[in-house]
Amino acid sequence: MSAGMMETMVGRLPFGVTPEQPGEGQESVWDYPRPPRLESSTRHLVVRFGDAVVADSTSAYRVLETSHPPTWYVPRDDVDSARLRRSRARSTMCEWKGAATYWDVLGDDGAVLEAGAWSYETPTPTFADIAGALSFSPAQLTCELDGEVARAQEGGFYAGWITSDVVGPFKGIPGSWGW
Repeated sequence: MSAGMMETMVGRLPFGVTPEQPGEGQESVWDYPRPPRLESSTRHLVVRFGDAVVADSTSAYRVLETSHPPTWYVPRDDVDSARLRRSRARSTMCEWKGAATYWDVLGDDGAVLEAGAWSYETPTPTFADIAGALSFSPAQLTCELDGEVARAQEGGFYAGWITSDVVGPFKGIPGSWGW
């Protein structure tokens, strides 16, 4: 990010937030838009529950939103449907994407991760491309992007994938409630 862009952006930042300076090949989550944007990607995503591969894709989507690391959505065709079952978890509402449907993730030997994945079966028009695609949280599963294991956002609510190519600070850390 250029010094001029940083100066322009500082007027829009929450009080006390200083974005990290991205290095070569990195993105700042403070350059992401609000409302969020959907982007297709050919990067290689793998999601595991224990040793079981739940999803493997090179045709996923990422949602980019100010202050959040990307949240990834894997097309249903790239998810092992035998590893999913509809969850009893109640739907939640995203102001941008619509009503979420939750899925239990099934591992080996009867292991079950309740509400370990979610989808938007009938998303808002802006997010129509992710209809039925599944998202997974690196706080609960092993989520890899091009072979790098993603770290979870702090705070337990958001499910962005923190990898070496994004810099923050990220929503979810202490003191970020009002961001």
